Amino acid sequence: MVCSKASIMAASATWLTSLLSSPVHGLLVTGGSLEDSKEALSIAETDGRLFCTVGVHPTRCQEFEESGDPERHFQALLSLAKEGIEKGKVVAVGECGLDYDRLQFCPAETQKKYFEKQFELAQAMKLPMFLHMRAAGEDFCEIVSRNKARFTGGVAHSFTGSAEDRDSLLAFDSMFIGINGCSLKTSENLNVLKGIPIDRMMIETDAPYCDIRNTHAGMAFVKSVWSAKKKEKYENDSPVKGRNEPCYVKQVLEVVAGCKGITDVEYLSKILYHNTCRVFFPQDLDTAGDSLLESGVIAENN
Repeated sequence: MVCSKASIMAASATWLTSLLSSPVHGLLVTGGSLEDSKEALSIAETDGRLFCTVGVHPTRCQEFEESGDPERHFQALLSLAKEGIEKGKVVAVGECGLDYDRLQFCPAETQKKYFEKQFELAQAMKLPMFLHMRAAGEDFCEIVSRNKARFTGGVAHSFTGSAEDRDSLLAFDSMFIGINGCSLKTSENLNVLKGIPIDRMMIETDAPYCDIRNTHAGMAFVKSVWSAKKKEKYENDSPVKGRNEPCYVKQVLEVVAGCKGITDVEYLSKILYHNTCRVFFPQDLDTAGDSLLESGVIAENN
């Protein structure tokens, strides 16, 4: 199974127990601020399957200015990333990018300034980027274009953009597109998904958010279900009702396969896993994934 992505906000003891008992090989605990990134590293150190990112989310970029010394704040991120790399836990810069849907939290100009600043972090640490793009495709791609030589690769996660946004991202050789429940809500979303080549795609949960719901267009392709229980009756072998869980990444896989007309779901999962390793875990790469892609064993019936 490919990696799941989880918000640090939900990293409770029961949630961590449930994710570690699920069939997920690895999980990125993402940082959204300097303090979140510190906590993400602390959590990642608790289990060999946990890894993390260091960065500042676009809606929280005001913290650079509010710190009173933006450069010192950046240096603190840099030091944290270096510490995490030495511990074998930090695998990407992020979550960073642009979010124009929530400008009430941070103005666009501030977001753009510190999104671009974080490419310095990626370049200094030789890390890929875990990226956020919401209603800001043109500015996002302009900034990435100026800095494309400064990072090793990346994924625009939780993608909900248009076909035009999709094609703009695919124009960057080192960019992948991350799909989760938020990417599968409408028929239009599914049509956009059909145009993402499988060798440029990753899948994720964004747990505990972004689950696939009964009202979503993608639900028609979901085959795997779990018996969820209320959090008051939590058990290790059951997901919590109303909360997205890392194991639900399998549902995302099923929707991608169904939407793209791919019958060999196992092969698809191997290729998507391989894509994840190419960017975040190159030490785990083998030749199997490349061989699958070169042999063309998956036929997409778009």
